[in-house]
Amino acid sequence: MSERLQRNQLVIDEFRSAGGVVGGDFAGTPLLLLTTTGARTGEQHTMPLLYLKDGERLVVFGANGGREHHPGWYHNLLADPSALVEIGKGSFKVTAAATEGEERARLWAQQLPLTPYFADFATRAGSRIIPVVVLTRSDV
Repeated sequence: MSERLQRNQLVIDEFRSAGGVVGGDFAGTPLLLLTTTGARTGEQHTMPLLYLKDGERLVVFGANGGREHHPGWYHNLLADPSALVEIGKGSFKVTAAATEGEERARLWAQQLPLTPYFADFATRAGSRIIPVVVLTRSDV
């Protein structure tokens, strides 16, 4: 397991054992766990992601630390938009949809003041447009 995956697993373990509260880099940050189905493997993959509330929807950002490629969870959602979200002590099913145009610009602009380092990620990503994905609860 890579060092990055090991760090993610530590955050996931802390999140689940402390009812959704974590310290370190994520302290005080709205954090969720997103479980997707692997596009190639069909296996379940869970990633900690910060999120923005947009009414009843949750918004996540495929910044991937400014890398030149989209994160794996984004590719998984393109293949199968059904996923599971954990927030706090609860979990629920969601359907994901990538945003475009004015909606993407509005949500990105809302997030930037909360995470100004996302601007640096966008610069480092080069020509890659960072995906902005809305998660809509699907089990109600």
